[in-house]
Amino acid sequence: MQLANIQGEKMEIAYYPGCTLKTNAKEFEESTIEAFKKLGIELKELNKWYCCGTVYSLATDNLMYRLAAIRNLIKVKEEGYDKVVTLCSICYNTLKQANLMAQQDEEAMYKINSFMDEEPDYHGEVEVLHPLEILKGMEEKIKENVVKPLNKKYAVYYGCLLLRPKEVAIDEYENPSVMEKLVEMLGGSVVNFPFKNECCGAYNVVSDREAVVERCYRIVGNARKNGADAIVTSCPLCHFNLSEMQKEIKKTDFVGLPIYYFSQLMVEAFGGRKCKEK
Repeated sequence: MQLANIQGEKMEIAYYPGCTLKTNAKEFEESTIEAFKKLGIELKELNKWYCCGTVYSLATDNLMYRLAAIRNLIKVKEEGYDKVVTLCSICYNTLKQANLMAQQDEEAMYKINSFMDEEPDYHGEVEVLHPLEILKGMEEKIKENVVKPLNKKYAVYYGCLLLRPKEVAIDEYENPSVMEKLVEMLGGSVVNFPFKNECCGAYNVVSDREAVVERCYRIVGNARKNGADAIVTSCPLCHFNLSEMQKEIKKTDFVGLPIYYFSQLMVEAFGGRKCKEK
């Protein structure tokens, strides 16, 4: 994405929330909208949107499971936008992979477009973006809005779905740095954190809770060992697992850490609400 296409005094871009941003991750949505307004960017929620299909479309090649994602991308186009931002890592990955299929697989899209009898044909005309991609190249704009530098040490945690597969990665997928650079622009410092692109356990929290608790123990424990005051992430599921599973860790050597969304740090550094320690 060329930042020059969206920079200016004021800019509006389509926003796809997804389900979790309206429930468990409401603070992620609110803080991102607030922070982006400070940067002159309005995230305009789509008038009508559906669940992206999430796990089903990630786990199978069945084209039926791609329909929800494609229909959401059609809604973006129908509302007059050529770009859409989504905050949830899972929604981002789902929409991005569906869009790549639309651009690259003519046979698959012929079947999908033929199946949809009310929607117009779609061929990948919309660009799917994560907010961290928009923040790349906005260093001066971000720094000029910082009025309360963070002055803390953070472990930056990406998880899986912003970086895998590499075709949809928002940054260098083996060693990303976009969130680290953001934290430093906000006045914080970043600790060495080898677990930053490891899986938190994801939906296994439903079927194998003990395994997810163990992963949380290793991830949070390593962050604290390396000197972090908190962990910053971008994924609602990672945020849930890392924050909630800390309550179930029974090991005597464990000391927990607060988990924040990167947008909460932005709001705090921009002079807004201070991040609450949970």
